[in-house]
Amino acid sequence: MLTTRASFPDCTNGPLAQNAICDTSLDPISRATAVVDLFTIDELINNTVSTSPGVPRLGLPPYQWWSEGLHGVADSPGVNFSASGEFSYATSFPQPIIMGAAFDDELIKSVGAIVGMEGRSFNNYGRAGLDFWTPNINPFKDPRWGRGQETPGEDPYHLAQYVYNLVQGLQGGLDPKPYYQVISTCKHFAAYDLEDWDGNYRYGFDAIVTTQDLSEYYLPSFQSCYRDAKVGAAMCSYNAVNGIPSCANTYLLQSILRDFWGFAEDRWVTSDCDAVDNIYDPHNYTKTPEEAVADALKAGTDIDCGTFYSEYLPGAYNQSLITETELRQALIRQYASLVRLGYFDPTDIQPYRQYNWNNVDTPQAQQLAYQAAAEGIVLLKNDGTLPLSSDIKNIALIGPWGNATGEMQGNYYGVAPYLISPLMGAVATGYNVTYVFGTNITSNDTSGFAAAIAAAQGADVVIYAGGIDETVESEGNDRNYITWPGNQLDLVGELAAVGKPLVVVQFGGGQVDDTSLKANSTVNALLWAGYPGQSGGSALFDIISGKVAPAGRLPVTQYPADYVYEIPMTDMDLRPNATSPGRTYKWYTGTPIYDFGYGLHYTTFSYKWAKAPSSTYNIQTLVQSGNLYSYLDLAPFDTFTVNVTNTGNVTSDFASLLFVNGTYGPSPYPNKSLITYARLHDIASGDTASVALGVTLGSIARADTYGNMWLYPGTYQVTLDTLGNSVGANTF
Repeated sequence: MLTTRASFPDCTNGPLAQNAICDTSLDPISRATAVVDLFTIDELINNTVSTSPGVPRLGLPPYQWWSEGLHGVADSPGVNFSASGEFSYATSFPQPIIMGAAFDDELIKSVGAIVGMEGRSFNNYGRAGLDFWTPNINPFKDPRWGRGQETPGEDPYHLAQYVYNLVQGLQGGLDPKPYYQVISTCKHFAAYDLEDWDGNYRYGFDAIVTTQDLSEYYLPSFQSCYRDAKVGAAMCSYNAVNGIPSCANTYLLQSILRDFWGFAEDRWVTSDCDAVDNIYDPHNYTKTPEEAVADALKAGTDIDCGTFYSEYLPGAYNQSLITETELRQALIRQYASLVRLGYFDPTDIQPYRQYNWNNVDTPQAQQLAYQAAAEGIVLLKNDGTLPLSSDIKNIALIGPWGNATGEMQGNYYGVAPYLISPLMGAVATGYNVTYVFGTNITSNDTSGFAAAIAAAQGADVVIYAGGIDETVESEGNDRNYITWPGNQLDLVGELAAVGKPLVVVQFGGGQVDDTSLKANSTVNALLWAGYPGQSGGSALFDIISGKVAPAGRLPVTQYPADYVYEIPMTDMDLRPNATSPGRTYKWYTGTPIYDFGYGLHYTTFSYKWAKAPSSTYNIQTLVQSGNLYSYLDLAPFDTFTVNVTNTGNVTSDFASLLFVNGTYGPSPYPNKSLITYARLHDIASGDTASVALGVTLGSIARADTYGNMWLYPGTYQVTLDTLGNSVGANTF
């Protein structure tokens, strides 16, 4: 017996039955305009906030615009899990940082489709909204950022592909008609990647960004989301950009978003929560609250996550700071979006209204959550100890992550159907396990060391599970250091001295400096597992035991610990200069501990061109051909087909990452730039698989100081993988 279905506006017998909002033959804007025309000024203002009261006299129920679904339907004002039974849980996928490490776009699209389906199922029974404020696609450029775990990584091209696929999965296609599955909301627009560092807080931080960096680094993922993936909603960020708070920034919200990228009128912009309030305090951008709400509304912020609009828009209206037309425009955008979701249409003509509890946590969803974790785990070091020999029976599992359950989800999580800890994964794999906590993430208490050493002495192999967690990195909480916290490395050192094979598993979204582990020959293997979700323990021990071969790649740079002293978090510049070593793998002038894209396998691969590519390209010809496309940056440059041969003994996936570098365009020059990628699956020993790597004009273009993207003449060196294996140089 299914629980009670949600109620929606009654277009058969309700007050709006004769209004054009109920006419399914009309376009969304016309329908939305018809109902919004009936709103009084007070009703318009009341419904500009995320907790919308609706208009009871018109049969419009309250609506909560804020639901979360970062890596599964998640706790939020719009989501209500039942205490037991139906709708008491939802699939909990790994955090985006570990899914990004898979470099598998089809996987991401499939994850989005499951989250969207489960979100719509919850909505059909009154347990979620239709609008999910996800994904976070700000590039993870500084390793200290507490919310980096929510992102797919640091590279703008990678983020652009991730969001393009995720949004299609969530929404049910590319600008789907007649109905969206759910609405996705790409956030946080723009240049947001600081929580609370050295007295600088996100609510009042002014990000000073060059137009060149804005165009080349901070905006590509948003362009991909807003322009190309046709996402239904946008979120402006807490911070200011070059002196103007994002939610009052007409350059961002009008000139770029709507005018340049074509963000349509049936799509809306919400503020981050209380960001409209922050325009007034602490940004101090306006003298009065009424001026703050007026600036936000006029700039294009249609919904206030908070109450500032409902409190101060009446005064702004009475002072003629805003017009009735501007209020109606905001509401038309909202209701046109609801039309696209089928909010007003009969249940029997909507396939998404048929979803129910049977569409949640399906066997497919469970398998996909496991696959996402297994594909994303990265092997950073291995002397042959992994996979463990079949002779290994007794494991000492040590460390604060050893029996982690809820921690596996990271942040923005919901109730998972189950959470498989590393301990549970080890036991299920068939090992005899002695588990000892050992030490806490940030503790300097050594009282647990003795029991850990004793367990190690009695085992065939020792596995240490530690790293960082939400106590170290989280929303509102940046890191000051990127070293292993507490006395974890002291315990690892003592475990290494026991003389048994030692495997270290590093959890957490942000990287920590693994210099000592990398250099220590008695640390036999090192894995990074991020926040691997509901099946993380199973995925981890399937890799450790050899049932699954690792093929994940680091989606971020692992910096040495001293990096935090070389550049402040507030410095938004990417390029190296006299006071900065540069940011990300593209510009960092130091030596990383592990580079972006790094990842080992249990086998070896060789690769070569399937067909030698052209050695010379003509820029004029490329541009002329590209003019046939809607956007020149999406036009093809070339497709490079590579044959990848498994020269080892273990069947394995292989993530093909194609980079380019060269001395073309404005200096300084990037070290290299990712221009395309694809993941091959299950290449057997001795087999060869071909991968076609399409490259667009936009991925090889560079920005001038004005932010204009150009194809520059010069010599372009194309390299596959991160190990310096060049597969060709091309000149144009």
